[in-house]
Amino acid sequence: MTGVPSDYRCIMLAVDLTEESTPVARRAQAIATASGAELHIVHVIEPLSLAYGGDVPMDLSTIQDQIHEQAKAHLAEFAAGLNIDESRQHLIFGRPESEIQRVSEANGADLIVVGSHGRHGLALLLGSTANGVLHGAPCDVLAVRVGANPTPPE
Repeated sequence: MTGVPSDYRCIMLAVDLTEESTPVARRAQAIATASGAELHIVHVIEPLSLAYGGDVPMDLSTIQDQIHEQAKAHLAEFAAGLNIDESRQHLIFGRPESEIQRVSEANGADLIVVGSHGRHGLALLLGSTANGVLHGAPCDVLAVRVGANPTPPE
């Protein structure tokens, strides 16, 4: 891969574990290989209370535990396909933007790779998570275009 800075030492791949994560992961892996960087992967589970505004009149802990177990299994499977050791897999509860930033900083990442959707306007172009990561990141951020039309028409 030409044009890749060789000074990246730790790359944080942020994924939502959908099928759109695969091209984002391929890009992060190619950069990690070309620069000799260590590749980490992070998936953030947004607590149901945040997703539903905090006014849910029932105990969601059992459902949240099930979501965590499923995400843990999916993350392990996805990371195995990228040859990412368990010690470099990060499964976290919280707000995706702030947790991706926090885990990246804690692990000394000098590049965060996220997926972005090609829509209109900056927040829509990147998606709210990618936009939030971009504006608060402690390092470089690469937004890899994903979605129905990942490459612009010529």
